[in-house]
Amino acid sequence: MTQCALCKAEEATPHAVAPRPDEVALCATCRAGVENGPEDGPHWQCLNEAIWSTEPAEQVLAWRLLNQLNAAWARDLLDIAYLEPDVLDWAQAEAAPAESVVHRDCNGAVLSDGDTVTLIKALPVKGAGFTAKQGTAVRKISLEPDNADHISGRVEGQRIVILTKYVKKA
Repeated sequence: MTQCALCKAEEATPHAVAPRPDEVALCATCRAGVENGPEDGPHWQCLNEAIWSTEPAEQVLAWRLLNQLNAAWARDLLDIAYLEPDVLDWAQAEAAPAESVVHRDCNGAVLSDGDTVTLIKALPVKGAGFTAKQGTAVRKISLEPDNADHISGRVEGQRIVILTKYVKKA
């Protein structure tokens, strides 16, 4: 009979550790935590040993689960745990969103959080009673995570949303 790689429970079945083809055996409880996110509880104390495994796939799953737990012991364990750089990259690869929104200015340049942009057109600011003048620099912009056409920044002390087609990267 196969044991769970994380908690050593019996009756475990193979589970792929994406994005690599490596597999580990997981019990039903650990599989549910990996697929749906772990719920705080005593079961996850097994990660105290799993994070120190010699098997990289087991370390990756333990690291991912510990990052999802909202418990002081999990944060403390992550602070002292060591993963080889390639194993840490593997663990973080699945944690990153599969699809990310890319924000581009009017010229197609990629925008990032904290960039400075310049308005290429005078824009009336609804609800604020002023017009943001052409050539105004907007510093430390924030990207809207779910909409590639919107950024936000401060103009004349007001936080406003700006369409990316009206800005160019400074």
